[in-house]
Formats: sequence, structure tokens, C-alpha cells
Amino acid sequence: MKLIKYDPSNATVSATPIVVGEVASQPLVGEVDAADIRVTAVTFRDGARNRLHRHSCDQVLVIAEGRGIIATETEAYEVERGDVIVVPAGELHWHGALPGETMIHLSIATPHETELCESAEPVLLMHAETAAP
Repeated sequence: MKLIKYDPSNATVSATPIVVGEVASQPLVGEVDAADIRVTAVTFRDGARNRLHRHSCDQVLVIAEGRGIIATETEAYEVERGDVIVVPAGELHWHGALPGETMIHLSIATPHETELCESAEPVLLMHAETAAP
């Protein structure tokens, strides 16, 4: 057994092309800790989000703090602390904080590949604007 402490000061700001705005992540459970599961705390600051993408595995997002949006090509949901979202493998989606908000979620998945898909980005941004309060 291993106890892992979540400490936001250990998060690293991402410079990857999948993010828009300031997004920081802290791997909590990695390949050194478990063969079949990955848990990452991701912080989206002031409306930051990721771009449209899909994973080769199912992904579970647990909203730990703040308010944000998760959207697919056809629907968008405003989410808040305590919400749990299941994203099936292969489903195009994006998620992030509402403007003026910071959102932290835990991403839980098995080892996988992530594919960035930018073709539908403008449509999804319209969903984000309508989901905001």
C-alpha cells in the first residue's frame, strides 16, 4: 500500500498543444505505482480548457473543486465539485473551467493514447458559451 498526498504546489503547468490557457497537472498514480490505472489531478485556471480530443480507453473525471464544462460534439454540461463524468473510449470531448473560475478534476484512466482532433473546435466553443452562466 502507498499513501499519496495531493499537493497543488507540485503541479506542473502544461505546455502541450492540447491545452488552451493555464492548465497544470500533478500525476498522482503513475506506472511506478500501479500497472493498470493512472490518476492525475488537473487544474484549469480562469477559463482554461483542453482541445477536442479522444482517448483509447474509458476516462472518469471527478470534479474536486470549482466549476467547469465538459462537452462532446453534440452536448455540453456545466459541472461542479462532486460531479463524476464517464467518457467512453473514442468519444470526442473537451473539458475545462468556466471563464473566471478555476476547476480541478481527477482524471482516472488506464494506460492509453490520446488523439487531438481540432476539426470541430468552433462548434464546441459555441456550446461553451451557451453553458456559461
